[in-house]
Order: sequence, then structure tokens, then C-alpha cells
Amino acid sequence: MTHSFVLASRNNSSHATFFILHGIPGLEDYQYWVAFPFCSVMYIVAMTGNIIILHIIRIDHTLHVPMYLFLAMLATTDLVLSTSTQLKMLAILLFHDHKIEYHAFLIQVFFIHAFSSVESGVLMAMALDRYVAICFPLRHSSILTTSVVIKLRAAVMVRGLLWVSPFCFMISRMPFCPNKVIPQSYCEHMAVLKLVCADIRINHGYGLIVAFSVASFDLIVISVSYVMILKAVLRLPSGEARLRAFGTCASHIGVILTLYIPALFTFLTHHFGHHVPHIVHIIFANVYLLVPPMLNPIIYGVRTKQIRDRVIQGCCGKGP
Repeated sequence: MTHSFVLASRNNSSHATFFILHGIPGLEDYQYWVAFPFCSVMYIVAMTGNIIILHIIRIDHTLHVPMYLFLAMLATTDLVLSTSTQLKMLAILLFHDHKIEYHAFLIQVFFIHAFSSVESGVLMAMALDRYVAICFPLRHSSILTTSVVIKLRAAVMVRGLLWVSPFCFMISRMPFCPNKVIPQSYCEHMAVLKLVCADIRINHGYGLIVAFSVASFDLIVISVSYVMILKAVLRLPSGEARLRAFGTCASHIGVILTLYIPALFTFLTHHFGHHVPHIVHIIFANVYLLVPPMLNPIIYGVRTKQIRDRVIQGCCGKGP
């Protein structure tokens, strides 16, 4: 590992051929014990849970409705995010494989930011679906038609791809300093910009515009949707129904906050949090990529009766 750092610092070419991902600075002696119980288990749970959800939705045609189509898109997004980040993270923590080639680095930057935006958009679409289902139950199928669902899914995907593509284009044209060490476990746009030996004000500005436009729009829609949902829930005559609805809303809001709080903290720390301890920044940066893909299939899958029943039937060997 030390030899790799020396090689990285000696590479004086302005066009980088590789970077060195440090992992978790300050915990080098304990990275194996962090990786095995946490990262490995989280990755296995995320992959297994999301693949099961996709399989159940694919084979059960009664689940081909907006709620489950959005859930399938969320599961696919989580699989992409997990695979594009956690495999390399595990290689770093378990096998000290810190080197990442230049093109692999660009691909990881693209997938992390594009599919983080897609995940945010899918959560927004799911909140809209729940709002329509609870507040306008008789008109749900006429409002969220198959055509509308397809357009929403396409808009969320296109937004993520188009907004993030300029990141990679601008970085690919930047000259890099001799130091190629990225002091974290994956290639994040703002962490990489700190290695650029050029004026990065345009990159900073564009990053702020993208982050705040995506996060603010999605959070406003999600917040308004759940406020309206809670108002509708409070009007339910049955106390048991209200409690069950509150429990569902609370778990969904918890998943949303698990994504947004670490993501916004990480982004704002890069720009303004110069006094935040680096280890705190790195932990939050890892949480927002590790935890949501693991929690989403548990919260949205296990707590959903149709999917839970299918999983139980599969485990017990019973037919539907």
C-alpha cells in the first residue's frame, strides 16, 4: 500500500492514469474488521433483498401496478449503486486493493451521482403514488395510468443521466496534480475535484446547482405528499387503521431521511464543512451509499404484505 502511495505521488502527468482510494483514513489497522461484519453483510443483504423483490414483482402479474413498478425501479437502482461502489470498497478494505484505473474512476463517478439522483426521484414518485392512493383511492388507476407511470420513470432516469453527465465530461478535461490519493472509499465528484490543478469554480457552481435543484425539488414533493397523507390518515375513523398507517409512513420517512441526511451532510461538508473531522465526513459518506440499498428492501419489501406473503410461500414451499 505504501509503495502505491509513492507511485501515485511520483506520477507528474497532468492526465491521470489511475487514482488511489485510501479507504477509511485513521482506521487502516481495523479496516478488515469494519469490512467483514458491516460492508460485507450490508452488501449481501442489499443484493439478496433487492433481487428477491425484483423476482417477485416479475413473476406476480398482480403486482404490475404503479406502487410495485416504482419499487422495482428502486430495487434496480439500489443494485446498481451497491455493485458500482461496494465491490471496490470491499476490495480496498479486505485485500488492500487501493488502485482504481482512470476510466473505472470516471464510470464510478457517473454511476454514483446519476443513480443517487435516480433513487431520489424514485422515492419522490413513490410518495406521489402513496398520496394519490390514500387521498384519491377511487381515482388512483385513472390518475396514475400505465402511460403516466412510464413517463415518470423515464423522466427520473433521464434527469439523473443528463444532469450528471457533465460532471464526467468536465473532469475528463481537467489536469490533475501529482497527488492522486482520494482520501475515502469511492470516487466522489467533490473529493476528486480537490486533486485538480486548475480553476474549478465552474465545477463547484454546477455541483451546487445540481445538488440543490434535485434535492430541493424532490424533498418538497415528498414533504407535501406525506403532509397530505398524514392529514388523510388523521381523518380515518378506526384507531387501529390510523396506527397502522402512521407506522407505514414513519418507516418510509425513515428510509427517505437515511438517504437525504448523510448525502446532504457529505455534499455540504465538501463545500463548507472545513472544520468537520475527516473521519466523521467519511463515515457519513459511506452511510449514504451503504445503508439505503440495504434498508429499502426491508422497509418497502418485508413490510409490504403481498411481497412478504410471497417470500413466506417461497421459503415454506407453498403455492400462492
